[in-house]
Amino acid sequence: MAKTQKAQLNVRVDEGTARAAREKALARGLSVNRYIEELVRQDTGEAGRTFVEAAADFMRQYEKVFAEEIAEGRR
Repeated sequence: MAKTQKAQLNVRVDEGTARAAREKALARGLSVNRYIEELVRQDTGEAGRTFVEAAADFMRQYEKVFAEEIAEGRR
């Protein structure tokens, strides 16, 4: 059986979103990582294009915020 390569993806979310992800994962008996992985797989399987478009729109809207956050972290 071939090994599946794994990639690391780091995301920042507000504390409420993080708490909700932890609670939902726990309720389903999953790690947060596995829970999020399943959500993405489900979304890309059903509406992958919508997901990509929403992510791109999100990045356009918050690009300046991310850039400022990264710049502050480097100071």
